[in-house]
Amino acid sequence: MKSSLAGHNLQWHYRAVDHADDRTGDYRSKFARLGVLAGRDFRVFYAGYATSLLGSAMSQLALTFAVLASGGTPADLGFVFAASVLPLVAFMLGGGVIADRIGRRPVMLCSDAASFAVQSALAAALFAGRPPIWLFVVLAALLGTSEAFFIPALGGLVPALVPAERLADANALTGVARAAATVAGPALAGVLIVVTTPATVIAIDAASFGASLTALATLRVPPASRGGQSPWRDLAEALSEFLAQRWLAITTIQFALFNLFTWAPYLLLGPIMARAYLGGAGAWGTVLAAGALGSVLTGLALIGRRPGRPLVAAMLGTFGYPVPCLLLCLHAPEYAVAGGAALAGAGSATFGTFYQTVLQRQVPADMLARITALVSTGSYALGAAGYAIIGPVAGVVGAAPMLGFGAAYATVSSLTVLALPVIRSARLPAEDAAAARRRDRG
Repeated sequence: MKSSLAGHNLQWHYRAVDHADDRTGDYRSKFARLGVLAGRDFRVFYAGYATSLLGSAMSQLALTFAVLASGGTPADLGFVFAASVLPLVAFMLGGGVIADRIGRRPVMLCSDAASFAVQSALAAALFAGRPPIWLFVVLAALLGTSEAFFIPALGGLVPALVPAERLADANALTGVARAAATVAGPALAGVLIVVTTPATVIAIDAASFGASLTALATLRVPPASRGGQSPWRDLAEALSEFLAQRWLAITTIQFALFNLFTWAPYLLLGPIMARAYLGGAGAWGTVLAAGALGSVLTGLALIGRRPGRPLVAAMLGTFGYPVPCLLLCLHAPEYAVAGGAALAGAGSATFGTFYQTVLQRQVPADMLARITALVSTGSYALGAAGYAIIGPVAGVVGAAPMLGFGAAYATVSSLTVLALPVIRSARLPAEDAAAARRRDRG
């Protein structure tokens, strides 16, 4: 998708908002800080996307109970989860190339249709009886493959739905939806599993993909220009752009090691530490909920904020990540670890909002899906592989020392990257803030 097409789209998405409340004057002034939702296409997309996120968060818990209820062992459950993650690493780069060649919306439509079919098949198998473990593995791999195509296409679609000066607000809201789903999804799933069955929750997830599919089908997005060169040339072109934007390469390397040394150990060893001294699963649930709450509240607070140095703001957010690791290492009480998790969630929202905004503004629009795929694959590949070695290493050195090392790495790497001129000099165009102020005034 050409950048000029994204700009041409603006006439569709930001028409005058209806003056629905004559008693209070201008509707836009009343809801100025949520102005990004005034655009019809982003509003429709956001509703469908948030619904799908909630369904997926619900199905994760349901899948665990479904595998165990079908006679699966913890090792079988690990195979199922691995099958859903490996395709992300294997196919995301190809997904980015395809999304930039044929269009982001068509790829996302196909992805949601495939996910709908996969979850519908799993729900039907569960309603029929106890499916074999191999079926769980195959369907999880298909769902992960669908996600591998959806993620890079999503990175390229959002800038086509909102004006450039509203990208930070759109990114903040999508982050809020993801964080809120991580809290509400498991809670709703837990209630439904008790009242009904895991199959019902999986069926609801299938319906949520249907809602996202319907929303995407109604968007008005110009078609992409089909590339005349080979897919390999497309990928090489994106890699050249990725390396030319030094801040992208630097932060991708930073987060590849961060996910290996800090975040994967936190997610894997955190529950073990919680069981060892915090009181078990309930305490760990509180910690996770606090992290999501911190992300939701911070994401809402960031709407309308446009720092002059957005990458500096993003990197400052990363200093929240090591806090819960350090507190677990020190055997801090539950309330302290939960507070640390809230800080990590707040930092995650800050980083995600401004990092994604800079990427969308500095990368050519017709490369956004490919660059998103490169960043995502590079950032998460080591972390995914790390799950296989974290347990054995922790068995030798101990969980607490590993979490302490993870906290130290995260802090040192953030300090190092923050000190680099390429990070401190990055700015968004000055006209973004001025245009946003004009829209807020109506």
